[in-house]
Amino acid sequence: MKSTWASSGILLLFSTILFSCSSTDDDYTEVPQVSPVQCDLSLVPYPKLSDYQFFKGDIKNLEPVYGLLPYKPTSELFSDYAQKKRFVWMPKNTKATYVSDSDVFDLPLGAVLVKVFYYNNLLPDLTTKIIETRLMIRKSDGWIFAEYVWNDEQTDAVLQTLSTTRILNIQQGSENIQFTYKTPSTTVDCARCHGNIVTHKNIPIGIKPQNLNSNFTYTNGTRNQLDEWVSKGYLNTTLPAQIASVVNYNDASQPLNLRIRSYFDANCAHCHKDQGEAQEFGLRFEFKNTENPYNMGVGMPAQHHLPGYNGRIVYPNNPAQSILYYRLETTTDLFYIMPALGRTVQHREGIQLVQDWINSFQ
Repeated sequence: MKSTWASSGILLLFSTILFSCSSTDDDYTEVPQVSPVQCDLSLVPYPKLSDYQFFKGDIKNLEPVYGLLPYKPTSELFSDYAQKKRFVWMPKNTKATYVSDSDVFDLPLGAVLVKVFYYNNLLPDLTTKIIETRLMIRKSDGWIFAEYVWNDEQTDAVLQTLSTTRILNIQQGSENIQFTYKTPSTTVDCARCHGNIVTHKNIPIGIKPQNLNSNFTYTNGTRNQLDEWVSKGYLNTTLPAQIASVVNYNDASQPLNLRIRSYFDANCAHCHKDQGEAQEFGLRFEFKNTENPYNMGVGMPAQHHLPGYNGRIVYPNNPAQSILYYRLETTTDLFYIMPALGRTVQHREGIQLVQDWINSFQ
């Protein structure tokens, strides 16, 4: 009898332990992960890029910490063949708001956009080198710029307000290209593309729904970027079912008209739009405005005279008489070179695309 009681007691104790463990598992609440990013709006911009704690481990590996979300526009701005990595960070419990397909997201106070410029084909040894990191930070009175230039050791980047230059040699395809790389002055250059000449406010450029409605390969798989922003709590759920979106202009499988419209939107529209630096000219290169080819200069009279040209921005089926083509091709005529900033070498693929488009008109 005593033996039976002891056995029953042991079974009861074992059952209690199992129940306790089961209850603990059911009631367990995971502690929310906290982003280590530092962005005190009363102190930024910080002296060094590392002060923000955007990246874990060796900073040159650009491995984002929790909360720093990578993204990539479907069509990218050409910048002398530089590679780019982009990230967005927002303070806890904040998110961006959809405005329209073609307008940048309305990002919350304290949001930061990070854009890293680097090359992985530097001669003579095809080495990788990060040149600069540009930040846009949303403060209470608007967006500010912060430019960080990386040291040769690739251990950090230092705040720089003035423009800097360096000679680079890269291998692009089978061609060796030497050029002068210029970082922007945050007091002069940045506002030329990001500024509104009417409101005198600075705004981001690339974070539009039309530019992010495409797949991106994250560490945990590939998915639509807009879906990822929503799932990460960085974007509200008011997105429309359909978004009029650009395409990758390098994708030859896409229609030529969509490719050229996407190319101009990425490379020209930040100035050639209402309230942009080049609004006085008739060109309107935003994707939403280029269904009409006249807005892209087809048959449009040029306001600048170029000797040897017939005065048309785009002369149908004749690149050699199209001033737009000349402006994209030249590297020496600083009065006519376009884009006016960020390009010193020819964008061969872009030039070919524009040539094919001009020749498509009969």
